Amino acid sequence: RGFTSAKSPPPGADHAGCMTREEFMEKMPEVLGHGTKEEYGELFDKVDVAQADSITWDKLISLILLNLNEKDQRAKSAVIPQWKEPQLLPMIHKDVIQNIVFLNSSSRYLTISKEGLLGVWEESLKLQEKVPITSDTVKLKTMWVTNLVPLENVNKIAVASTSKEICFYDLLSNKEFPCQYKLQGLRSAPVCMHYWYNPQDANESVLTFGDIAGKVSSSNCLHTALISLFEKLATSSSEDEETTMTINWAELVSGSHRCCSTLEHRLHNQEWVRQVIYDASLDAIISSTTSHVNTVVLAWREKSKQKWIKKTSFNITQGIHTFDYHSRLNLIATAGLNHRVCLWNPYVASKPTGVLWGHSAPVIAVQFFTARKQLFSFSKDKVLRLWDIQHQLSIQRIACPFTKSQEFKCLFHFDEAHGRLFIAFNNQLTLLSMKKETSKRVTSHEKPVTCVLYNSVFRQVIVLLCVRVCVSLISGSRDG
Repeated sequence: RGFTSAKSPPPGADHAGCMTREEFMEKMPEVLGHGTKEEYGELFDKVDVAQADSITWDKLISLILLNLNEKDQRAKSAVIPQWKEPQLLPMIHKDVIQNIVFLNSSSRYLTISKEGLLGVWEESLKLQEKVPITSDTVKLKTMWVTNLVPLENVNKIAVASTSKEICFYDLLSNKEFPCQYKLQGLRSAPVCMHYWYNPQDANESVLTFGDIAGKVSSSNCLHTALISLFEKLATSSSEDEETTMTINWAELVSGSHRCCSTLEHRLHNQEWVRQVIYDASLDAIISSTTSHVNTVVLAWREKSKQKWIKKTSFNITQGIHTFDYHSRLNLIATAGLNHRVCLWNPYVASKPTGVLWGHSAPVIAVQFFTARKQLFSFSKDKVLRLWDIQHQLSIQRIACPFTKSQEFKCLFHFDEAHGRLFIAFNNQLTLLSMKKETSKRVTSHEKPVTCVLYNSVFRQVIVLLCVRVCVSLISGSRDG
């Protein structure tokens, strides 16, 4: 504890701040005034990992900062969020809500439902407008919207449907989200999608989707995303040449669009692909089904992006509903039909690195709370749990009596930036908001600290505060 009070090397250190073990054990108790030589010997050994019999002041400070950071991370992971009363948002959708996303560029939420109605919400969750994504009423009777993903680098959204196409809508148009591109000719209906773009180069992006026939596909735009997602070919047809460009998937696969490349695999054996994501840190596509064979598949791309390097399959007993990946922890969390939440290393498919027990019904959703190294899970019996990942313990349990129905389609989304947890039961969207946490920082002074000096003779710390003092020239009285 006392090491943080010293700002400079103790007396006896050379010009580079180096000290041997004997010098360190001899000088540190004298400088800091507490602790035994044996304790400082143990500290020296922790710093001197290379066993060079000498350490620098920088290495000592680095170890202290590392220990303080680890202590802070442990404290964060132990914090249990407090929630406000549940809030039911206005029921604008007639059918199952398929996705909810937040647009950072415009500070708006979007919800999309099975019948094709797009809800636009302000950041305060006040309904802004309702927009049907297609005016073709005949088509709506035979078409279901399956998913929506935002393309924030180009201000568009992509909407997948059972009509075996993906439509791209422009968010910046004065009209109500016109369809700018229409990707057709897919062999099977896409049911899940994911979009990623490079924050350092917004022209580089990856659109990944999975279909009902077990195929995972990706379209990689490497150079021209900000200009155009697809090239306008002479053979391209369009119902409305002024607004919508129609692209056939076969054109992308054949390489007719030089700005894009595609990859596909069929390792899910005709099972519906329930979820798919592309992760840039792995440079791999992760996908899952509810089958117990090839439940989760990781497909690593080659640097040229033109082919797969290898594919790894995870076989999980009874299958899973969904998964989430934490890139910094390098962990995949799976929501098991066997009531378990499993934690996996992406490179070890033989067995999970951890199993979280506690649910008494199939787990239908998982999502990491990345800032705290915690994990949310939600089960079929409407029980929400929060887990401490490091200790693999449940630290919070909330029973959610939001719906009396036993049969429901659930959508689970945690908006970490705003501390909002959305749970949709069929067409009803429910909100749980985190309460603001009171700061637990201990302050030693009421006024701002401007300078700190250490007096080595008296072994005292002198603190200078920023204090405003007004002196009356007439009476000499002070104010402040």
